[in-house]
Amino acid sequence: MWLKPEEVVLKNALKLWVTERSNDFFLLQRRRGHGESTGRITGLLVGALDTVLDSNARVIPFRILLQVPGSQISWVIASGAAIEEVNKHWDWLVHNLLHSLSVFENKEDVASFVKGKVKGLIAEEVRSRQAAQEDDPEKFREALLKFELHFGLPSSEKLVTFYSCCCWKGRVPRQGFLYLSINHMAFYSFLLGKEVKFIIPWADVMRLERVSAGLTEAIRVSTRQRQREFSMFLNLDETFGVIGQLADIALRRLLDSEGLELDRVLQQPTRITKRILEEQAIREYVLALFRLPRAEKLHEVASCAVWTPHARCHTSGTLYTTDSYLCFSGREEGSCILIIPLSEVVSIEKAESTSSLPNPIIVSIRTKKAFQLIELQNRDELVDNLNTRLRAMQWKQSMFRSRKDSRKSLSSPTPYYTFYYDTGFSDEEEIEEQVLRNTINSEALMTAFHQTTAEANGGESLEQVKERLWNSHFSDFGRGVHMFRTEKIQRLVAMGIPESLRGELWMTFSDACSELDSHQGNYTSLVQKSMGQNSLATEEIERDLHRSLPDHPAFQNPTGIAALRRVLTAYAHRNPKIGYCQSMNILASVLLLYAKEEEAFWLLVAVCERMLPDYFNRRVIGAQVDQSVFEELIRERLPELAEHVPDLSSLSSVSLSWFLTLFLSVLPFHSAVRVVDCFFFHGIKAIFQLGLAVLEANAAALCACTDEGQALMILTSFLDKVGSKAPFSPPPSPTAAEESSHSEADSPATRHINIIDLINESYEKFGDLTVRHIERLRCQNRIRVLQAHEDTAKENALRLVTSEVSITPDVLSDIYDLFKTEHFISLYWGDSSSAAAAEAAAWSHTTSGRSFIERQYRLDRAQFKSLYGLLVPWPGDLTQHNDTVANRTFTLLDQDHDNLVTFREFAGWLDTL
Repeated sequence: MWLKPEEVVLKNALKLWVTERSNDFFLLQRRRGHGESTGRITGLLVGALDTVLDSNARVIPFRILLQVPGSQISWVIASGAAIEEVNKHWDWLVHNLLHSLSVFENKEDVASFVKGKVKGLIAEEVRSRQAAQEDDPEKFREALLKFELHFGLPSSEKLVTFYSCCCWKGRVPRQGFLYLSINHMAFYSFLLGKEVKFIIPWADVMRLERVSAGLTEAIRVSTRQRQREFSMFLNLDETFGVIGQLADIALRRLLDSEGLELDRVLQQPTRITKRILEEQAIREYVLALFRLPRAEKLHEVASCAVWTPHARCHTSGTLYTTDSYLCFSGREEGSCILIIPLSEVVSIEKAESTSSLPNPIIVSIRTKKAFQLIELQNRDELVDNLNTRLRAMQWKQSMFRSRKDSRKSLSSPTPYYTFYYDTGFSDEEEIEEQVLRNTINSEALMTAFHQTTAEANGGESLEQVKERLWNSHFSDFGRGVHMFRTEKIQRLVAMGIPESLRGELWMTFSDACSELDSHQGNYTSLVQKSMGQNSLATEEIERDLHRSLPDHPAFQNPTGIAALRRVLTAYAHRNPKIGYCQSMNILASVLLLYAKEEEAFWLLVAVCERMLPDYFNRRVIGAQVDQSVFEELIRERLPELAEHVPDLSSLSSVSLSWFLTLFLSVLPFHSAVRVVDCFFFHGIKAIFQLGLAVLEANAAALCACTDEGQALMILTSFLDKVGSKAPFSPPPSPTAAEESSHSEADSPATRHINIIDLINESYEKFGDLTVRHIERLRCQNRIRVLQAHEDTAKENALRLVTSEVSITPDVLSDIYDLFKTEHFISLYWGDSSSAAAAEAAAWSHTTSGRSFIERQYRLDRAQFKSLYGLLVPWPGDLTQHNDTVANRTFTLLDQDHDNLVTFREFAGWLDTL
């Protein structure tokens, strides 16, 4: 293969290479020891040297050198593992370059000419590889050449895709092509002799919108400086989705967002293609729909039909397979969902195909039940792939069990929890430990602190009736993670899960039970490691322990407080990136009421890491994104309210707590727990629906509000009155529910007073809200949230530095932008994978005492020297010593010796000059 020319000072140092072919300008060499008889001692030594080197450093056995007559320096320009490959490169050089090189008078020009040709060949190979991945390779290859020609970006700026479109300038459309690359969107048009071209870095994009442009729909891209509108796309939905994805990925990669999760493939920009973006969009949707672990990789997507015993027919839909799951969704999202963890599967077999059952497979699970899937195309390949993953998982499970059994045989039985303290116990601590030892393996806290109700239904309590209905449902739809989830179960959940089943069903709906099964003993280990340790997280936990459901008796005694402390501290130890954030204590305390302690821990893991992604970090990015999505939904679903309240962000001060605490902090406890039931069944969609229902119920009063405080009082008063007690009736059929809603319309005083009514109303009016739509809005609005944080960071940085320098605020703002751009350049076109890793490693040990503003951007030595040459005030004829002075200046500014300079230090240097 052709290589980027690299200098070799000694062509045959230590006689490690043997020259096979040569001429005046090129050498073809073989690594000594390769292809030689084993009896020669030199070959043996060189072969041994190459063998002991690790796999990344092993030397390819053949290479071609460029040599300039009379010079001791040569350049490696090609290499290969086989002589045939290198001979092809040699023949190309001899036939295409050798004659041309003989006419050069200046031998130094020979090296420049050949190196330029080789770099061109490498670029051509890259283009060919990129084009080969596209549906129309020749068309993409042509677009790639035009992209490089028109915009002159570095060769490492990878083109992802391109579209024919119009760019509007006022009311005048300019027909051209929109090129979407890893770091930029670029437009080029040449019409009637007039050229129009511009580049927009993704890092500058503030907002993406679909707007009306005349008679057609357009995509509006807003930056800090201006707006651009593009229209006349063949597929506007596809284009808007790709633009949103690329902008989202670039901002999450470039801006220091403190823990935002980004898929491993997307962290390597050179691997991103249009096909990968399409796969990633489907994967994000699948993870959100089925609330799977974020690390799951999507493998197959196939149309099929599943036998549904409760309906006595096959239900058509789509099968999604991941590393550890088989997931099915009916054609209408949410109509029928089935999740089968591979850890529960015993076998996956092909059955005989018939006209009524084409291409069937049978999935058998541990509980001696089986699921039948039919109408699967590529059935053989699908089953083979599934069985490969199933065997790998079963082997891991058997290895885990054998290690566990061996440890048990070597050790004596120990208590479920063991606690270690460095200091002596106080009386309170001794009492607490004794209580803990007495409650090892105890049930959920609600069992010990149960508050009975006198509600009855003809002699049968509400709880008994609900239990009977759920047991009947289990017999028809199954029990456990792999139960069929349909509209009927939705109505049961809205009615309220019985307390005796709440913990089990929360574990089932979230699939936290699979996490618990696959991590047996992990919680005990985390408790033992984390107890007694002091950190910022443990200090915050201790401060919030007594604020968690202070009115509930379970958390007014040492037992409940100690259990909550263990769960929160163990989680902070498991996931230090999140650690502990406010509102986690409220969630964990409610989980402990209805689930055993270890189950509550894994429920908390499911909520923080899967069901509410990016919510629990220092800047609650995920929650702010969903607030922005909520505003979009208000404009879509409640346009009259949006018209009367132009600044919908004013409602965020109220609604943010709804999302962070799942309404637990604003509703009466027994009502709020029913919202949590819906959340575990539907995910975040339930909170969006309920939030919209609350706003609609108070729309008239909110439209009459004059300030934010009045709106807060209206919503708070309304939520305080939402109770859970009401005459019991079994969940109505859809038809009966519609009749009930019409009859209740005449009684506004009671319409919203019951939580069941409110939940049912949210389903009826906003039940068509889909996970797919929410995910699209999240991607689109994450851009705005990240850029808002970026603006805030800039304002804080300027405010911090302005008082320390004499530079005017406007100039200082421009300097900040220049500093940030120089920081981005290394991420754009440097060796971003290794450079970023090296920078992170160099920076990690020095950031603990620094604010986020100081950590936001920093320059290394090379970047500082680049800006130094541009900004020094002396004339150009005095710059011969710039490099030396820039090096010394950087060393002077780098007082903490981390090889990085912050904006504060940079601004101080400029002010001194």
